[in-house]
Amino acid sequence: MPSIDIKRSHDRPLAEAKQSIDRVAAHIAKKFSVACEWDGNTLNFSRPGVDGHIKVSAKSVHVTAELGFLLMMLKDSVEREIHRYLDEEFG
Repeated sequence: MPSIDIKRSHDRPLAEAKQSIDRVAAHIAKKFSVACEWDGNTLNFSRPGVDGHIKVSAKSVHVTAELGFLLMMLKDSVEREIHRYLDEEFG
């Protein structure tokens, strides 16, 4: 089971939802120093101690991430930041 598992519904066209996720990823990359890369409708992100994915469909966004031991202590903070960025983009 992933350390972080966040699902969010949306009503945007897929291309617009992916643009929103690009902005979310830019915030996450800046805050947590992760590298991001799209593979179809999935944005993969990683850095030492973090491996995750943001899957975007026509109706939902699904964020999953595995946190390493040291980052598990920051899990609540990381989840709050992800929720905040998703709230900013998807309301």
